[in-house]
Amino acid sequence: MSRGPRRFDVNCTIDIEHTNEHLHAHVALEGDIPIYPGDRVRVHGSAIRVNYGESASFKRVATVMRASWLSRQWTRLLARLEITELYEVSFSPVRKL
Repeated sequence: MSRGPRRFDVNCTIDIEHTNEHLHAHVALEGDIPIYPGDRVRVHGSAIRVNYGESASFKRVATVMRASWLSRQWTRLLARLEITELYEVSFSPVRKL
């Protein structure tokens, strides 16, 4: 785990695509900065709009805020509990239609 500062700024690149095939926005931090459970990243700057059929890339500054040890553990626990919502478990016999 990181023993660096609890909050720091870093440059980032935002890639946005709003087409028939894709609708996404990805933020890539410059450097080899790991993001751990519970950490927060806030990208600074004005709102970005990309019209339908377009894709764009922007350079911005982001602030990384490291989670405390307790917050990190809490996030891990909640993630494990929430993943079980994706499971469907049934103990009833299979019925044929």
